Amino acid sequence: MDSALCGRRRGPLYWHVVTSPAAGALEARDPTRGPARAAWDVVGVGANAVDLVNVVCRYPQPHGPFAKVRVAKRMLCCGGQITSALATCARFGLRTSYVGAIGTDEHGRLLTEALAARGVDATHAIRREAANQFAVIILDETSGERVIVWDRDPRLALREDEIPAELIRSARLLHVDDVDPDAAIAAAGIARAAGVPVTSDIDAIGDRTGALVDAVDIPVFDQHLPTRLTGVSDTESALRVIRRRHRGLLCATLGAGGAMALDGDRLHHSPGFRVKTIDTTGAGDVFRGGFIYAWLNCWPVASVLDFANAAAAISCTRIGAMNGIPSLEDVHEMIRTGERTG
Repeated sequence: MDSALCGRRRGPLYWHVVTSPAAGALEARDPTRGPARAAWDVVGVGANAVDLVNVVCRYPQPHGPFAKVRVAKRMLCCGGQITSALATCARFGLRTSYVGAIGTDEHGRLLTEALAARGVDATHAIRREAANQFAVIILDETSGERVIVWDRDPRLALREDEIPAELIRSARLLHVDDVDPDAAIAAAGIARAAGVPVTSDIDAIGDRTGALVDAVDIPVFDQHLPTRLTGVSDTESALRVIRRRHRGLLCATLGAGGAMALDGDRLHHSPGFRVKTIDTTGAGDVFRGGFIYAWLNCWPVASVLDFANAAAAISCTRIGAMNGIPSLEDVHEMIRTGERTG
């Protein structure tokens, strides 16, 4: 674990220490206790969404007997990269606040209610006269895998001048995604100038991806991003290439294979947990929420990855992004008794 960043502001006014647990013996702690107390544990800047989940017996095909497939079940679930991660943090007891654009339609209303019900502050969210971002998810009930089609009104884009600087400065940690990269980079700049560490959810390649990676302390990549970003064929080698330009903790999710992190020159690989997968939607967001919770508690990197993997695995056994968020007790039980993938 990067001792220069773990659980504290880099400036002289804040220090937060929680004793690290032994691997495999994680204990629930109150992460808000300490000699100094920030207004928020986690501020998140980025995307939200409402998911229209359609469960089918198998994926439709362009030709043949599965060219038409009946929907077995339909559900309306709230999700989104940042909002699901914040809801996970809130479920684990952290104080969270969301910054992003929410539409004024029915989906926007549902998303706002879902955040309130889960204890995520949305007073700094911006309301736009537009339809809220949505995704249509086709979920294969036999495998739990899914395909997603989505849309986002351009009016929902978050601008750099809409970032609430004082809110970010009042947090223990800032979490951003890559949906509106310029706004994310601006928010990260405010945070780092104030000594607030920054984590990120990076799952796509764009013109500003490199700048966003440079702007954050702990980039958490989707499993395919490091190799695509570097042109190197395996994840470990790709992270070591990124290390040449980035000194922070580097993390990549590996799906059912767990997660990998490069701490200095030391590589950590935490295998995933074997579960009966129902729906993988939001698993990466739950992973990041679990990662943030464990990291703010200053646990060793191996324990951070184990905790985040366990949280993500449990989420895959339930339908819906926010609906799949586990409790702390669920995660600890999975760590104690769950079967690993490798």
